[in-house]
Amino acid sequence: MIVAMQDAASEDQIQHVIDQLVHMGFEVHRSTGASKTVLGGVGAQLDFDTREVEMMPGVQEVHRITAPYKLAGRNFRPEGTVVKFANGLEIGGKKVMVMAGPCSVESREQLFTVSELIAKAGAKALRGGAFKPRSSPYSFQGMGADGLKLLREAGDRFNLLVVSEVMEISQIDLMLPYVDIFQVGARNMQNFNLLRELGKIRKPVLLKRGIAATLEELLLSAEYLLSGGNYEIILCERGIRTFETYTRNTMDISAIPIVHKLSHLPITADPSHGTGRRDKVAPMALASVAAGADALLIEVHHQPEKAFSDGAQSLYPDQFAKLMDQLRMIAPAVGREIA
Repeated sequence: MIVAMQDAASEDQIQHVIDQLVHMGFEVHRSTGASKTVLGGVGAQLDFDTREVEMMPGVQEVHRITAPYKLAGRNFRPEGTVVKFANGLEIGGKKVMVMAGPCSVESREQLFTVSELIAKAGAKALRGGAFKPRSSPYSFQGMGADGLKLLREAGDRFNLLVVSEVMEISQIDLMLPYVDIFQVGARNMQNFNLLRELGKIRKPVLLKRGIAATLEELLLSAEYLLSGGNYEIILCERGIRTFETYTRNTMDISAIPIVHKLSHLPITADPSHGTGRRDKVAPMALASVAAGADALLIEVHHQPEKAFSDGAQSLYPDQFAKLMDQLRMIAPAVGREIA
């Protein structure tokens, strides 16, 4: 159930409605916008009567929600969610944030070289894997805690937010001091135990779509995070597996406007994983911004041919700088700008 309160509703009236929803068996989540408070009720039986709430003082309207995701749905926060950071940056507003960096942290020299180059080109966040989930157990698995320390140091040096992937519950506390955004990879999109724990923290989570996940499944995974009380969620379209073999995945750009219609959560596009090909990253990045992406996740390496992982989809620094210039021309055409 979604309960929209009147603009002039008092705090006592809002609390009275919350108490009634709890009495009816709901778990209540509150969303307060610029002028309106919306209450989301989750978990009660289906045989409740909405009139019990509609007639209460301060209530404007009540909606029975049929979608399986309640808190991730657009009705819960119609104005949309904007994830804000301490340095004034945000994801979900008018400005499109670009997050860039190597697939994995390989060395101090590699990370600081790439970080300086992407910062000069205009990126606002550094992405890099300290822990790397790999298909083969013999592939490079990341530098672990040492990689996290390098990411934080590079982020502070070049004034970049830090985005890195968390793979399991035991890594959350270790990563908390070092990252600004926890990334949940495609393989872990339905790791519900991990999502429950990340729902308890109060730090943004970037949730990637699984390689064969529907958009409903993506939003239900977001629901795990939201139901834990963490509303700082950023979705990510990173390509899905289809019968096409030319690209690593099939970049589903249509997911971007669809998510904006179904959900209030901002969405990022990852054309690097979405295509797996360096020459296709820029066209898909431009198309993603045109389709409404709130942020981009781009892999960049100063020597892609020597990268420990995903070199074929990593841009050279000059290619990234050129892409940033192109993005600054495309964004205004759709009423946006690059952060």
